Amino acid sequence: MPSTNRNRRTSTRRLRVSTTGTSTQGTGQPQTYTTAPTRRNVRTKARRRKPARGSAVKGAQNRLRNFRQASILAVAITGFILLMFAPSEAGLAQENGPDSVAVVEEVAVEELVPGDTTSEAVTQNGSTKEAAEEAIGALQGLWESFIFNLPKILIALATLVLAWLLVRMLRAILQRTIGKWQSSSAIISLVSIAVWLLAVGVALSVVAGDIRALVGSFGLIGLALSWSLQTPIESFTGWLMNSYQGYYRVGDRIRVGEVFGDVYRIDFLTTTVWEIGAPYQPGFVRAEQPTGRLVTFPNNEVLTGTVINLTGDFPYVWDELDVGVANESDVPLAMEVLESVALGLLGNYMKTPAASYSQLLQRAGLDDAVPDKPQVFVSMDESWTNVTIRYLVGARERRKWKSELTLRITNELNKPEYVGKIIPVYPRQQVQFINPDGIPTKANPSNNTES
Repeated sequence: MPSTNRNRRTSTRRLRVSTTGTSTQGTGQPQTYTTAPTRRNVRTKARRRKPARGSAVKGAQNRLRNFRQASILAVAITGFILLMFAPSEAGLAQENGPDSVAVVEEVAVEELVPGDTTSEAVTQNGSTKEAAEEAIGALQGLWESFIFNLPKILIALATLVLAWLLVRMLRAILQRTIGKWQSSSAIISLVSIAVWLLAVGVALSVVAGDIRALVGSFGLIGLALSWSLQTPIESFTGWLMNSYQGYYRVGDRIRVGEVFGDVYRIDFLTTTVWEIGAPYQPGFVRAEQPTGRLVTFPNNEVLTGTVINLTGDFPYVWDELDVGVANESDVPLAMEVLESVALGLLGNYMKTPAASYSQLLQRAGLDDAVPDKPQVFVSMDESWTNVTIRYLVGARERRKWKSELTLRITNELNKPEYVGKIIPVYPRQQVQFINPDGIPTKANPSNNTES
């Protein structure tokens, strides 16, 4: 019997490994059979169900980083709570507790003394009661330490209230004295932060009763914050850099990363702008005009990205308008006509900004040759000629001036005296007949051949 069972198991294994086919055992007629899927097919399907390895690794790294930051922050908060409510548990007690040590030693000695079975049962019941008493005693000790430190906590709260009043007074004084300075908001904020840090340090010193505890708590909390608040710290540093370097101010039109708009508010950690549409970026408005949306981005973009300010020291920008004409047109005449139209519209407008631009470049040691009237240039395109008009306008008025200039050029080129001389560009297709020798020939309408 054992050998028979072994042979049956062997045949079963062989059938599972085999593939779909036919069998002629028994009656001699072909019979179709299908076996179970092989291990290789199962492994292949399992591989197909596996998610992308890169996404799984990134998810694991993010979870590990979040767990590490949360653990450090939890340790810091636990140490701070012990410092506030139970200084003796945090290792800050000035006197040792001999009574508690003696009790522990007595319990240890009693446990070492051998006894009979009855004494062991009594000892177990007594240990349970002692554990409950120790828990109640720990809670009572925590409450007594809180009552003992209550005057210190009240003094610390009074210190924080005085710091709040002092900060309000200093803000009012500094606002009157240096309110007109560009970096006044940064100076006022830094003074307020310094006062609050000093007040918090004094409050912790009063509660702890030892300057070493204060230094240790600051080190522990600083370590936790440095790991868990990296982005806010970078944003605060970016705010400091922007406050003193003046990359952008409230009211400037800027582009930072993917954000393009007018600065509405600058905080310690974020900057809020009114979004502006851009022709090179999809959105609600495909022009440099407000979309009505507020966009907020962190200030660390100042440290890691590129800041483009369109209205910082000079609220004007160069703009261009391309006018396409056919290659058969009189290009010099087209240049003359377009220049006269642009000069009539922007001639007087460009004189003042061109002079200011020239002074800025001269102070910077750059080329100060800034034209005070529109310029016209010519460039070749695929099948036509581009006549480009270059002019200087306000950064917030580009669309208005371009629309007005386009309208005037259209009305001017539609005059009868320019018909046939300045030919506009339209989509055109040209059909050319080539003979079998590859030589272009003229079309013969009477010769209709079927291909």
